[in-house]
Amino acid sequence: MKNGSIEVKVGNIIIGGNNPVVIQSMTNTDTLDTAATVEQTVRLVEQGCQMVRITAADISQAENLYNIKNELIKCNINVPLVADIHFNPKAAEISASVVEKIRINPGNYVDRKWNPDYTEKDYEDILNKAKDNIFPLIDICKKHGTAVRIGVNHGSLSERILFKYGNTPLAMAESAMEFLRMFNEMDFHKIVVSMKASDVPVMYRANKILVDKMQKENMYYPLHLGVTEAGNGQEARIKSICGIAPLLLQGIGDTIRVSLTEKPENEIPIAKQIADIEKNNDIYYIGKTALDLLEGTIKTLPTEDDENMTALKKINTPFEKNKTPFHENKTAFYFNREILQSLGLKRYKAEFVACPSCGRTKYDIETALAKVKSACSHLKGLKIAVMGCIVNGPGEMADADYGYIGAGNNTVNLYRGKNLILSHVDETKAIDELIGLIKQDGNWEEPSAN
Repeated sequence: MKNGSIEVKVGNIIIGGNNPVVIQSMTNTDTLDTAATVEQTVRLVEQGCQMVRITAADISQAENLYNIKNELIKCNINVPLVADIHFNPKAAEISASVVEKIRINPGNYVDRKWNPDYTEKDYEDILNKAKDNIFPLIDICKKHGTAVRIGVNHGSLSERILFKYGNTPLAMAESAMEFLRMFNEMDFHKIVVSMKASDVPVMYRANKILVDKMQKENMYYPLHLGVTEAGNGQEARIKSICGIAPLLLQGIGDTIRVSLTEKPENEIPIAKQIADIEKNNDIYYIGKTALDLLEGTIKTLPTEDDENMTALKKINTPFEKNKTPFHENKTAFYFNREILQSLGLKRYKAEFVACPSCGRTKYDIETALAKVKSACSHLKGLKIAVMGCIVNGPGEMADADYGYIGAGNNTVNLYRGKNLILSHVDETKAIDELIGLIKQDGNWEEPSAN
């Protein structure tokens, strides 16, 4: 049994236990556009997606899930649907009577503000209030057999949790444990838990801490794994492998999503390869190397001028299960550079944090990311966030050097670190303004002619 997790039935799918890893994704259509959401869901299922999450940001979107589900049934599509809930308890309650699973974020769902002068008694009162707020939802879930994902994001932890535990993997795990204890007191156990971050080591450690904490309290809920805001292209895929695969190799993880700033259906092929890691040499190589680095097995990192990255290559040789070596040196060098970049151990180029496909994003983030990468990819060492989500965006970009954030009406807000520098810049001028900001700080380099 994979890490001893219990089985949780979600529609016609079982997550956890000895069952195979479940592949899921999320639509990026307007939930009120029934036809577009149904069409995209069908495409996802045709690619092999086993569970589809749909934004239910408000009551009207939650109510329209009923129409979406009925249209899918007409298409002979019985894929379990997951309602993505933020801020709106009523939307959660409506959704729970329609779809097979709902996703709530403790950082957004109950408490947002925290007074540092609060006492331990105040802290206890807040949790009791949260329990009262969550009870109607759990009651509905029990009646309809609806599962719940407790989805913790590093970028949207409540101020109360941040004050008590800091912006740490421990804080993420504690945020989930608060809700798990509440649900256990209510005798509700159809639960899946996720610890997501754009920073791979944070995501990895949060999951490891959560598993340890759950086991100490005799909880064995399935885990949903994913690196959020991974971006696009090959580097986003490798970054996702670096976060997900090391946990799967330890028997941790029961369902996964590879979050790409691309069409949702593009997430499925790479997710299937990661889920079947033992049969995919490249995935195994990247995952085992990342695991060694995360756990400190590899003590000496290769130097930048070591073209063959022999330190990493030699370490991984015993773990190739007597198979033919996976790569020529040039390919191994590329993979190793990307692994080190993904883990934040070395910076060979700019890093881009970007929202995945999601119905909450209100502008063309794929095009925006492509423009920013085209202009700034050569800037070694910088971290640039391209975001369009009010839920997790501001938090996930907190450690970025610069932020390029959709502000609606074809405008962009530009940040230096956490500070808003220019607001509502016309999209046609936003790239030039971003470059100007980078130049002001002395961080701009002209691209190489080669």
